[in-house]
Amino acid sequence: MDLIDLRCFQAVVQYGGITRAAEALHRVPSNISTRIRMLEESLQAKLFVREGKRMQLSPQGKVLLDYANRLLQLAQEARGALHDGAPRGILRLGAMESTAAIRLPTLLARMHRQFPALSVELSTGAPRPLTARVIAGELDAALVSEPVSDPRLSTQLAYVEDLVMIAPSGHPAVRSARDVRLDALLVFDPDCPHRQRLEAWCAKGKIAPHRVIELGSYHAILGCCVAGMGVALIPAAVLDTYTERKHLSVYPLTGNARTMKIMLIWRKDVPQPKIRALAQLLADKPCQST
Repeated sequence: MDLIDLRCFQAVVQYGGITRAAEALHRVPSNISTRIRMLEESLQAKLFVREGKRMQLSPQGKVLLDYANRLLQLAQEARGALHDGAPRGILRLGAMESTAAIRLPTLLARMHRQFPALSVELSTGAPRPLTARVIAGELDAALVSEPVSDPRLSTQLAYVEDLVMIAPSGHPAVRSARDVRLDALLVFDPDCPHRQRLEAWCAKGKIAPHRVIELGSYHAILGCCVAGMGVALIPAAVLDTYTERKHLSVYPLTGNARTMKIMLIWRKDVPQPKIRALAQLLADKPCQST
């Protein structure tokens, strides 16, 4: 099975028979018939039901048609991408949960407007597994927190997030870890960079929390914090649309713990128009959080 076979098959379906398909493809009918017969033999499936001079798709032919249409479309996109350099196709993008929630809606809307032929498949996760997937070629690019040190990767600064400590309403001001009055940390899994930053901040203040409560979303962390279960470290931008913010105490951190850089990463040996398009969109906006 090759693309020429699929194009002949597609044309027979489109034009309803061998003769008209041959005219459309500027081939002789016998060539089209041979192609269809070879395709059926290679797939061991009957693709058409003959009704006089007209050919109707068999159930197996209907299944193949969907795949044929997609494969021929991808082939056309590949040819275009090689010659015009325009971003097209699918961008397999990874991002941390917080970045996906607070940064990507605006970014992806801009991408859709400027590059309508480019679509995005988004995967969320922690920096380490996302980085591994970029290196393995499973993702085209990812947005992860610093540091990024693998020599196989190219990097570009995407965002700088301000980090804040949140506690229930009425909690005393937090200037250092020793000011925390609750004994539980509300966090994501151990690979989460915000959890790692929070645990390092506590260790620097020589404070060991009695409990660590792992949660699966920022809404869960915020809700548990409002309920008085513990404290958390989150990007300040997460609070921008949180309707219950009045029930929280919010304290910015100081020093090196105050901000976190988010980097766009991709393999150095895989330059692609779609990655360059994403990098350009990120470069055209302010890096500082709002």
